[in-house]
Amino acid sequence: MPQNEVMIFLLLTVVAFLILVVPPKAKVYYNLLLCCALAAYTFLLCGRVFMGAGTYTEVLPIHFWGQQLELIIDPLSALFICIINFTVLTASVYAIGYMKMYRNKSGIELSIHYLSFFLLHLSMILVCMIHHGIAFMVVWELMAISSFLLVIFDNEKSTVLKAGINYLVQMHVGALFLMVAFIILNIKTGSFDFEALKSFFYQHQNLPLFLLFFVGFGIKAGFMPLHTWLPHAHPAAPTHVSAVMSGVMIKLGIYGILRVAMFLQSDILWIGIIVLLISIVSGIGGVSWAIVQHDLKKLLAYHSIENIGIIGIGIGIGLIGLGAGNSLLALLGFAGAMLHVLNHSLFKSLLFYGAGAIYLKTHTRNIELLGGLIKKIPVTAILFLIASLAICGLPPFNGFVSEFIIYKGIIAGLNEPSIGVKVLMLAAIISLVLIGGLAVFCFTKAFGVTFLGKSRHVDISGVSELSGLMLAPLFLIAVAILFIGLFPQWAIQPVNFVLESHAFNISGNADMMYALPMIQKIGVAAALFIGLAGLVWLWRFVMTRKTPLTSSETWGCAYDGTIEKGQYTATSYAENFTDIAGPLVNVKTQYHALHEDDIFPESRSFETFSEDMMEKKLYGQSVGWLNRAFSRMAIIQTGNTQHYILYAFAMILLLLILTLFNII
Repeated sequence: MPQNEVMIFLLLTVVAFLILVVPPKAKVYYNLLLCCALAAYTFLLCGRVFMGAGTYTEVLPIHFWGQQLELIIDPLSALFICIINFTVLTASVYAIGYMKMYRNKSGIELSIHYLSFFLLHLSMILVCMIHHGIAFMVVWELMAISSFLLVIFDNEKSTVLKAGINYLVQMHVGALFLMVAFIILNIKTGSFDFEALKSFFYQHQNLPLFLLFFVGFGIKAGFMPLHTWLPHAHPAAPTHVSAVMSGVMIKLGIYGILRVAMFLQSDILWIGIIVLLISIVSGIGGVSWAIVQHDLKKLLAYHSIENIGIIGIGIGIGLIGLGAGNSLLALLGFAGAMLHVLNHSLFKSLLFYGAGAIYLKTHTRNIELLGGLIKKIPVTAILFLIASLAICGLPPFNGFVSEFIIYKGIIAGLNEPSIGVKVLMLAAIISLVLIGGLAVFCFTKAFGVTFLGKSRHVDISGVSELSGLMLAPLFLIAVAILFIGLFPQWAIQPVNFVLESHAFNISGNADMMYALPMIQKIGVAAALFIGLAGLVWLWRFVMTRKTPLTSSETWGCAYDGTIEKGQYTATSYAENFTDIAGPLVNVKTQYHALHEDDIFPESRSFETFSEDMMEKKLYGQSVGWLNRAFSRMAIIQTGNTQHYILYAFAMILLLLILTLFNII
């Protein structure tokens, strides 16, 4: 077979390195061209799979550990590749305008950034196409390194470097778990392929190996307590990178979990329970910490953890359905999870683009300092509002569709005769309700404080709307969000095709109709309500268009005085929740020091911040112990050359002794 696919990938990679000689102003357009070429080719391959041509396979003249390497696009791969391509393309277009704020960067820095962006795109696609464990780990590592370089792009800031190093270390911890899992698989089956999992799971206990894979992939996905890199890396990266990382890169952890789960033969019920409980903790914990954040991008990062929790809840009830022999529960759980992977990539990237627009125009992400932006950037505000409603799971937007399918799956699980399953489903539905309610609360704060009221501390007099080119991908995503919300069958069909084509072997054409009609009715009703509200506004506009306009101050969010702090702020809005969830969110108050000459100060300023208790307890203490241990070992670093020669001599002598006694 001609190696068309690998040749195209190699050619694009070689061409990508030419960005080093491309003029600085043209680099962003060159990056867009590369990503478009890669996306177009892989879209074509995925289209063939979804049109019924079957799994696309290309055998490569490369051998790993005696096994010939293959590039494979099956329906699960195709679904994720399409999601990756769409998000990367919108990010590439958005970057054209956003990267203008980095004019001070050198040509080599820009070259490394755009080259890393393309390599991230390529590596994410290859992760979905390679089934051989060792080759998979190679492209997994390429994905980690390229994304690390993207995270530390703004490396003049110490916080950015710290976030990047934290991210890189944790990615390699995850890679270690994956490598151990693949080695065990090879020892027991003689193969590194994912497909060998079927025979392994058939012959051995499933839970231990699955947990190794789950930890490895779960660190990438951001499940709690494996999430601690995510709230630091997302805010540190440029906005278009944050959109790709949150929208699609973390979903490759979900892809890995699904890829392993499809081969499970036993322990499925217990595995489903573990995944469900971890996901519930992730969903509630993620949205709770999001509420108390003042940094808009950090708030969105914690919401990524929340939505990974929602996806995990779907996977968990799907596995419970398989373990209990309930095909409807399994179908709706997995379908809701996969559809939420798509939906989250849309509204989360739109939210990050909106946050990037705010930072680009105001040079701050601190919600406490913002306000009144809807008057200056109304189009961005409306698009941000659409994404906010979608992430809250409200109709007629796409988030409602996937969450409703998961709800229907949970309700189907309540009909199980097992009391244990009933209790789990009850816990799942209560958790989803709580997550949804807290998400509404959080984005009421994020949108209200940022866009409404008066400007608090930032001068927004010179703020203007984004360019048409930057707004184009935002509009495209908003249309997709509304389209899925109003016509969910177009998104459900590919997901159903994936489930029918894999080892899950869940046929859902008939059963999916269980959920689809109600989704459509609710979506249409919500759309009609919005349309009616629009008609009322239009009627009011027509009736009052000849009325002389009057000017007055913007409503000050419950206060019309001249002091900006008299309005609701992010802190005051979340205060009641902070009082209730204090032990969980751990909000601290830091007072700014007074000047020594200010004996009778008129005022004192302070700021609040939240400490991630999981990060502090699980990781902070461990890192502290390691630092103390290594500090004690520093005694051997004398700086004396003779001592270092002595160490080398002692090591050689030790190796000699071990060899003589056949120990090594």
